Amino acid sequence: MRFIEGHRPTHDLTYDDVFIVPNRSDVSSRFDVDLSTSDGSGTTIPLVVANMTAVAGKRMAETVARRGGLVVLPQDLPIEAAAASIAFVKSRHLVADTPVTLTPSDSVTDAVALIPKRSHGVAVVVDDDGRPVGVVTEKRCRDVDRFARVREVLDPDIVTLPVDTPPREVFDALGDLHLGVAVLVDADGRLAGVLNRVGALRHAIYEPNVDDAGALRIAAAVGINGDVVGKASALVAAGADLLVMDTAHGHQEKMLTALKSVADAGLGVPIAAGNVVSAEGTLDLIAAGASIIKVGVGPGAMCTTRMMTGVGRPQFSAVAECAGVAAGHGASVWADGGVRHPRDVALALAAGASNVMVGSWFAGTHESPGDLLEDEHGTYKVSFGMASKRAVAARSSGDSPYDRARKSLFEEGISTSRIRLDHDRPGVEDLIDHICSGIRSTATYTGSRSLRELHDKVVLGIQSPAGFAEGRPLPGGW
Repeated sequence: MRFIEGHRPTHDLTYDDVFIVPNRSDVSSRFDVDLSTSDGSGTTIPLVVANMTAVAGKRMAETVARRGGLVVLPQDLPIEAAAASIAFVKSRHLVADTPVTLTPSDSVTDAVALIPKRSHGVAVVVDDDGRPVGVVTEKRCRDVDRFARVREVLDPDIVTLPVDTPPREVFDALGDLHLGVAVLVDADGRLAGVLNRVGALRHAIYEPNVDDAGALRIAAAVGINGDVVGKASALVAAGADLLVMDTAHGHQEKMLTALKSVADAGLGVPIAAGNVVSAEGTLDLIAAGASIIKVGVGPGAMCTTRMMTGVGRPQFSAVAECAGVAAGHGASVWADGGVRHPRDVALALAAGASNVMVGSWFAGTHESPGDLLEDEHGTYKVSFGMASKRAVAARSSGDSPYDRARKSLFEEGISTSRIRLDHDRPGVEDLIDHICSGIRSTATYTGSRSLRELHDKVVLGIQSPAGFAEGRPLPGGW
């Protein structure tokens, strides 16, 4: 990484402050670019979903891992619930998507509530033996009595194929059918999953993030209070492939002590820790046992830390400094927070991050845990910061009423935010396509065939706010 002026600036930079200069390139296709990482996370695309309660659930984890990324389960999830989520993700098919299901006797109200939980737009109706008998769509539920039964609105005209049918054959079998979704069954004719035409195409583009046994990977977060080693051990025993030691201020003695205790336990999985924004913080976390450093204080959409405390650092410069130090010690960096466009993800990778963490950007998708809600402006889901009163209340539920009340006086995050569903990209896979398309194009512009080459070859410049504004599209014209 170098700057076009030949030297680094004397002030810190955000993603908006930086642009990439195109290089001479012999990379002729986006598909010639390898987006896999080598930080031990197994990711084949450089995206990690942040451990936010409003974003990182089992459905998100399944979908993102199938496309090559990784989801970190939140630290306030009880061990039993985390174990159940891990088991669910590990049991998922590498190609077929997991649909929501209904029985013929369920109500239309049930259908209306469940269909938006999946991007493919259908709920599969199964009989008592788990064999599909049809599907239900939102369209078939319109203007229907909500107390009517599903059997009255189901569409029996479905394409049913064996679950091991090659995706290309699924694509061809669907043709131009109005549903565009194939129902996949096992050898006994029981429901095994669904696959639409876009999913069949994505299978040829993305490589799932799988463990040594061929199951989808998933990570889990651990705080620095209580029985840290006990919880970390339980999560690994449940199947977590990576642990994230997580606290807002990662450069503190309590973190270093907790991190060292988990590292010394020899659990056999990579450990990420943070958050920090300095070379000193990075070195201390590496010395305590982390192989991945989470970088970012205050850039997230739900975070108010910088406005409350003045603490933090512009994210591009923080990532660049920490990544440079980490690389010299055989460790990696995850850029955590502050990405709003595909360009920001590309810039974080150019700065040296091995993966980029995404939170609120993915909150307004079908796969995030919340329910779809409506107001006068359209469809949305509720998101909140993990240092907000709402999140702190959940983590301190076992405290005394006095302690809970005392903690509620302090807040460094937004407790309720309406994240709009992007009707052009309503699913997390749509956003992954959007982001990865941008990264691949960045690589071709810089003459890079891998993320490592992108970091080595990229030439950067510094721009004014007017320069950033000039790059924004104007769909309505001048």
